Amino acid sequence: MNVNEVLIKPLVTEKNTMLGPLGKYTFEIDRRATKRQVKEAVETIFKVSVTAVNVIKVPGKTRRVGTSVGQTSPWKKAIVTLQSGQRIEIFEGV
Repeated sequence: MNVNEVLIKPLVTEKNTMLGPLGKYTFEIDRRATKRQVKEAVETIFKVSVTAVNVIKVPGKTRRVGTSVGQTSPWKKAIVTLQSGQRIEIFEGV
């Protein structure tokens, strides 16, 4: 899998922005991506050193529109911990 295909988008929520001062950043990742691929992608794209990667599978939710019932797609997210003193600039000032 290509490095640019692993990370889909950064997740900017109130809970995730509180992790920023701790050196932890959250990304939505490809469902086939592994921890090793996520680490390589973050280090390559943002030029930082990653110390840990935690991966969480988020199941799809049941949604209803009128009388029809459907299911949202399951997805995967990664919480990436950087070396102390390093940060990713796209998350700053959010």
